[in-house]
Amino acid sequence: MKALDELDFDNRFARLGDAFSTQVLPEPIDEPRLVVASEAALALLDLTCADAEAPLFTEVFSGHKLWADADPRAMVYSGHQFGGYTPRLGDGRGLLLGEVVNDAGQHWDLHLKGAGQTPYSRMGDGRAVLRSSIREFLASEALHALGIPTSRAACVIGSSTPVWRERKESAAMVLRLAQSHVRFGSFEYFYYTKQPERLKELGEYVLANHYPHCLEQDEPWLAMFRDIVERNAELLGLWQAYGFCHGVMNTDNMSILGITFDFGPYAFLDDFDQHFICNHSDHEGRYAFSNQVPIAQWNLSALAQALTPFISVEALREAIGLFLPLYQAHYLDLMRRRLGLTHAEEQDAELIARLLQLMQMGGVDYNLFFRRLGDQPAADALRTLRDDFIDIRGFDAWGESLLERLGRQAEGTEQQRRERMHAVNPLYVLRNYLAQKAIEAAEQGDYSEVRQLHRVLSTPFTEQPGMAEYAKRPPDWGKHLEISCSS
Repeated sequence: MKALDELDFDNRFARLGDAFSTQVLPEPIDEPRLVVASEAALALLDLTCADAEAPLFTEVFSGHKLWADADPRAMVYSGHQFGGYTPRLGDGRGLLLGEVVNDAGQHWDLHLKGAGQTPYSRMGDGRAVLRSSIREFLASEALHALGIPTSRAACVIGSSTPVWRERKESAAMVLRLAQSHVRFGSFEYFYYTKQPERLKELGEYVLANHYPHCLEQDEPWLAMFRDIVERNAELLGLWQAYGFCHGVMNTDNMSILGITFDFGPYAFLDDFDQHFICNHSDHEGRYAFSNQVPIAQWNLSALAQALTPFISVEALREAIGLFLPLYQAHYLDLMRRRLGLTHAEEQDAELIARLLQLMQMGGVDYNLFFRRLGDQPAADALRTLRDDFIDIRGFDAWGESLLERLGRQAEGTEQQRRERMHAVNPLYVLRNYLAQKAIEAAEQGDYSEVRQLHRVLSTPFTEQPGMAEYAKRPPDWGKHLEISCSS
């Protein structure tokens, strides 16, 4: 383990120069205080929670102090936002402080969100508010605990600095960790501004630092793009299987690494609704839950367009054509496991689709259904769950199909089936109403609920004594919370 002032920096992206980012110092926030820290994320930097409690930690991640070897930069990029192209975006309220190399030799970006104005702030104040910082922290660490690729969040620092959104709020900073903050929109920026040499330089940087294995292929750029397609197919399979809604799948919010990135008005499904829209600002439902897969493919096509100087259109189309079959394979694999199935059969997709139709009709709690299905022997669980459905006859018929399907498995005992199911079906999910309760307490200066919720979500598959409240269906008011992009 290292002390905070002993971190090793290797600022590779900063060395690309001013065409790719602008050097900016963070603007400090007043009376900083630690709201919450993630022990697991801090460990990526060889730090501990004891480091987080030290005064230096709060000073550094509130903009008051900086390492001598840091090189804070606001990255430039563009992107398609709700389908329309915006020529220049960039880090308007975040800074890449630098890249830390841990004892395992891994590079981790330190990205401070809410660090003040930059040349890309576009009339904004460059601040993040406490509620959005808490939401990003909780989502980053909850998704990681579920096994979903994501940027990480090391801490949230609160303050007394006032900021105005729909109301007066307080500023905060969240320290985000990722092995790269390059986005689809980073490539789009240099493509549409007709800077082919810079575009090539960016691609070579990403290849060398994040896809070095592709350099051994005959067509490294094509191999990299195929990897990006495959990673996004797996990511979307996990999102859809666990009912995660991103909310703002603009190309500037899509990571070149295929990780969940740039959290805004996200949500996990409560009652199953395939057309659920979690973003209050998404009036046409472009990023509805049912649209996430086609939008991911659309975004890959936007990235492909930016790569046409280096990859043939035919090869790009072929690579994009891999996305849907790969997505379907990842999705079906996890959904089978969620149902306790251990091998694939031809009719599995239909079995899953029938279940989701029944859930849609009855407003069944999505994640709790799968958890409860593994709480008892299958036949007993089906009898218990049938009352949650409107079409009971239809559910009974579906249940018979599931029992027949399970009967064709020879793997293990009933207890082993239930253990396998509990290993992939979370008991605790980051529901919007739970986040809202924690935020409301934090806004009054009480951080205990944020910390407790984080602890519970860190082990979502294991029942924790005294935490039954976190596993309940949400109250009616908690199912209809409106989350906007304003943060």
